[in-house]
Amino acid sequence: MAAAGSRSSLRGARGQLLLTLLVFSFACEACRKVIFNIPSKLEADKLVGRVDLKECLRSADLIQSSDPDFRVLEDGTVYTARTVVLSDEKRSFTIWLSNTKAQTQKELPVLLKHQKKVLRKRNTKETILRRSKRRWAPIPCSMQENSLGPFPLLLQQVQSDAAQNYTIFYSISGRGVDQEPLNLFFIERDTGNLYCTQPVDREEYDVFDLIAYASTADGYSADLPLPLPIRVEDENDNYPIFTEEVYNFEVLESSRHGTTVGVVCATDKDEPDTMHTRLKYSILNQTPRSPGLFSVHPSTGVITTVSQNLDREVVDKYSLIMKVQDMDGQFFGLTTTATCIITVKDSNDNLPTFRQNAYEVSVEENTVNKEILRIPVEDKDLINTANWRANFTILKGNENGHFKITTDKETNEGVLCVVKPLNYEENHQVVLEIGLSNEAPFSRDAALRMTTMNRALVTVHVKDQDEGPDCSPAVQYVRIKENLAVGSKINGYKAYDPETGRSSGLRYKKLNDPKGWITINEISGLIETSKTLDREAAGPRKDLYNITVMAIDQDGRSCTGTLAVDIEDVNDNPPEILQHYLVICKPKMAYTDISATDPDESINGAPFYFSLANASPEINRLWTLTRVNDTAARLSYRKNAEFQEYYIPVTVKDRAGQSARKTLRVNLCDCTHPSQCYARSARVVLGKWAILAILLGIALLFSILATLVCGLVNAGKRKSFPEDLTQQNLIISNTEAPGDDKVCSANGFTTQTVNSSSQGFCGTLGSAVKNGGQETIEMVKGGHQTLESCRGMGHHHTLDSCRGGAVEMDNTRYSYSEWHSFTQPRLGEESIRGHTG
Repeated sequence: MAAAGSRSSLRGARGQLLLTLLVFSFACEACRKVIFNIPSKLEADKLVGRVDLKECLRSADLIQSSDPDFRVLEDGTVYTARTVVLSDEKRSFTIWLSNTKAQTQKELPVLLKHQKKVLRKRNTKETILRRSKRRWAPIPCSMQENSLGPFPLLLQQVQSDAAQNYTIFYSISGRGVDQEPLNLFFIERDTGNLYCTQPVDREEYDVFDLIAYASTADGYSADLPLPLPIRVEDENDNYPIFTEEVYNFEVLESSRHGTTVGVVCATDKDEPDTMHTRLKYSILNQTPRSPGLFSVHPSTGVITTVSQNLDREVVDKYSLIMKVQDMDGQFFGLTTTATCIITVKDSNDNLPTFRQNAYEVSVEENTVNKEILRIPVEDKDLINTANWRANFTILKGNENGHFKITTDKETNEGVLCVVKPLNYEENHQVVLEIGLSNEAPFSRDAALRMTTMNRALVTVHVKDQDEGPDCSPAVQYVRIKENLAVGSKINGYKAYDPETGRSSGLRYKKLNDPKGWITINEISGLIETSKTLDREAAGPRKDLYNITVMAIDQDGRSCTGTLAVDIEDVNDNPPEILQHYLVICKPKMAYTDISATDPDESINGAPFYFSLANASPEINRLWTLTRVNDTAARLSYRKNAEFQEYYIPVTVKDRAGQSARKTLRVNLCDCTHPSQCYARSARVVLGKWAILAILLGIALLFSILATLVCGLVNAGKRKSFPEDLTQQNLIISNTEAPGDDKVCSANGFTTQTVNSSSQGFCGTLGSAVKNGGQETIEMVKGGHQTLESCRGMGHHHTLDSCRGGAVEMDNTRYSYSEWHSFTQPRLGEESIRGHTG
């Protein structure tokens, strides 16, 4: 009811406007008349039809209707402004088209018709002339969507050419008649009037394709079936609908003018490409109301900023009521609203600030790793973001690295700490300049507004502390000459009291002296040599010898330092030739090089001077010595030198005159490589030692065996042996070839070896040879000369004459059976005693 009232008032206003329009004084031209067939009654806001305005006047910018009961839209659609009843069969009005710029005007006449016709019946005997080449033309027909009636609603009248002379009956078929939706349309049998029985929704059925039939009373078809499409004219009965009830968008604060925020969109079910679906968007309301910061494009629905004054810190969220209206936004169009929530995102457009410009704090000297001050800051940006978190920087005053400042992540405060001890005696106070910024860089617009970083001054007062002695510098140097006399005194390590700056009252103690070369005076700190200093023995770094010293004050507080002793070198070491034994292969090698080294410093070292010192005339005749470089010389032989070993004395002297002599053993060898001569020499030496070891082992073995045999002989009771048995020797040999013989005395001790001379009684051990399965053991007397084993004929060995004189022999011999009968019982007795014991 409210909408109907508003529409009536608008129609009245429009009629009044038409009455007050200016009358143009230019000539008007009439366009072709337009005829509409309408029912006798039309409700308000009903579609009458559509005219082609462009055909009449393309450049028209003003459209007017001469009849206030009708209104004409820009696209030529004609609507009723109020309920229209045709009292007569015809009604007409004029559409005025004007171009105000060109001052031209045209008239377009409109005729509304409502006609009724009375038909007569054909005589059954009368023949109808049918025109086979001509069909009854379809009459354009349409109906208004959602018509209010009255129903049945007359749509149009179907007429056949034969109805001019005969009574024709009409019928229809198709969707809406005998197809779903059934019985929507019917036609009067006699008049051909086509009716609709109920309202139709265009969004459900936009066109009905009916077939009309014309026949005589006797069933004769007067014309061919006529296609009769009925188009449902759209009515603006559907509201445009937004795709979402609530839109959520985000925009960065301080965004530029014209920044796109988001897009809203709506749809309309009415007929496309008509005024009913031509939508326009607008913003009905913004909360907070002022100032207006957003706009929407009327056709696309794109929301943009119209100001660059978005400030999250002032308003962080806006709510817009969006409106969409069809009929291109005209006042009688249908509207729908939706809500748009715009969240303003934070940008770093606010600089953090100190609450104070200056701070003061006190700290004791020598304090380390201690928090001394917390500096609070303020920042309007979004909390716990990079735009809010503070970065502190010490800009000035921390050149020595005594302080460090960090950010407390929870409170965003600056935490100032001492990380390196302060010294009250050096500086009573320190002034620090602290700079403040954010983790995130400033936004561009904010950076233009903010030209400087916020700064604050922190004054740190250093409090004095009664502290112990100061060993500074930690390493002190002293120079001492090598081989200085024991007991010499030199300045030592000096510590001082930081309160007085003097060394009095301090005691010194030596903590470490690697070689024990010095002692330290407890009161003065002077050092005294207790041993001779040797630079070459000082260690890997021969120029510095480190001594650790402790300084102690009267309260027992202490500090330690290092006394680095620089030992000054003296020429106390002659150069030394590195080689001892040399091999020269003649004639392949014409010389060999020798070199020397000197542990002294270079000023007392190379270049070295080599010479043949006090050599024999033969050495001087056969060998020469020439210089190769500062540390080497070349030893060469002459062609007439023979193959043998030479002992060549060589003297080497350093630049300061310190010299040394060394005799080199040089093997002039017939070889192709020196390794061959080295191998020969090694084999000879190895043979002598091996022979000696073998002989000692054999002597020890036979001494044990002889002692055992002699003990058995002395204990014999069953058979007596000659008195001179102690001067006889047992000769045993179990080898098939002669071996090394050992000479043993009766007491079991070795007295001599083969080919060696000895005074006193001795014997020779021969070989026991199997002869026909019997072994023979010979007992002989020894003389005063060394016996030598000799080979006899065949496998039997006998005693022969030996070098150094004749051997006195006894012809008394004992057979194996006699020897066996004597030894076996005694061996048995010894065995029984052993078991019993």
